[in-house]
Amino acid sequence: MRDLKIPDQRHPEKAHRPDNAQPKKPSWIRVKAPTGEGYRETHRIMREHKLVTVCEEAGCPNAGECWSQGHATMMIMGDICTRGCSFCNIATGRPDALDVFEPGRVADAVKKLGLNHVVVTSVDRDDLEDGGAEHFAMTIRAIRKQAPGTTIEILTPDFLKCGPDALETVVAAKPDVFNHNLETVPGLYPSVRPGARYFHSLRLLQRVKELDPSMFTKSGIMVGLGEDRQSVLQVMDDMRSADVDFLTIGQYLQPTPKHHAVDRFVHPDEFAAYEKAAYGKGFLMVSATPLTRSSYHAGDDFARLRENRMTRLGLV
Repeated sequence: MRDLKIPDQRHPEKAHRPDNAQPKKPSWIRVKAPTGEGYRETHRIMREHKLVTVCEEAGCPNAGECWSQGHATMMIMGDICTRGCSFCNIATGRPDALDVFEPGRVADAVKKLGLNHVVVTSVDRDDLEDGGAEHFAMTIRAIRKQAPGTTIEILTPDFLKCGPDALETVVAAKPDVFNHNLETVPGLYPSVRPGARYFHSLRLLQRVKELDPSMFTKSGIMVGLGEDRQSVLQVMDDMRSADVDFLTIGQYLQPTPKHHAVDRFVHPDEFAAYEKAAYGKGFLMVSATPLTRSSYHAGDDFARLRENRMTRLGLV
């Protein structure tokens, strides 16, 4: 395929400046502060059910918009992660024991919010023999019981230190979308995602399709960490070799000065070029914008994903 022309990236928003570890964000990734009754109601329900959200823990820039519509991404198994990825703002340490009542509270919150689509993620739990796989399965089953009309998307850890039964347990619970993010290109794993293994994560996604070919799979990466265009295109090829259906690409934002520095702010035109390239490689669905995150507009995107599959199969 002919290379797409990418706009010159030598613009004043260049981020890697020694005098400013957290540079001023360009206009295309600035968002309004969260306000409104919808936001407050979502916040109330999360607190009432004693639930953790990745929106808050990871400082998602889209939280105000999503929460105003009741779309909170629930993070199960606590707010302490056993990994220490350099891009992530979630606390690292020794997690608490699992709360066996949490799946029911998640399901009740989903019902009260009236969600058509919900995203459930978790911290890494390397302290657990199954990595928290059964807890994911319990949460999926609880949502199915309380909110049978809600489609379920899960964003899982890599289950790196578990046997194959862990993944099989989650897939057997039948989420509608299985998401596991590769996060970055393989060459940056030692500095960005040191506790993970690129090809293990890729194989995880491939294995989901082997276990259930009808299940949608999804994965995402961040850009602006120091990758180049060719490495991003290679990740796309790797994902397609694993039959991943849905790709997300978003701008990395440095949570604090202690985290991995932003190499550059990627221009929206380059995101558009990545999207075009990804569709050319065969993805059913692509979301590539500076503000794209795994769960941003997930419900609308899932509806389009299903429609795109039906179209490709000639059923519409």
